[in-house]
Amino acid sequence: MSDEQWERLEPLLPPLIGRGRPYLVHRAIVSGIVWVLRTGVPWRDVPDRGDLLCS
Repeated sequence: MSDEQWERLEPLLPPLIGRGRPYLVHRAIVSGIVWVLRTGVPWRDVPDRGDLLCS
């Protein structure tokens, strides 16, 4: 995801600070979702390494 795309998406997400369990870094999560959708890999096969998800 490009920086320009992220700048458009970020304001639509909830704040990182809130009540209850804290959110993870949104960009890493969104990048992981995009990676799964692009590759067609099932969630159970997503690597544990975060570097693959942050492309």
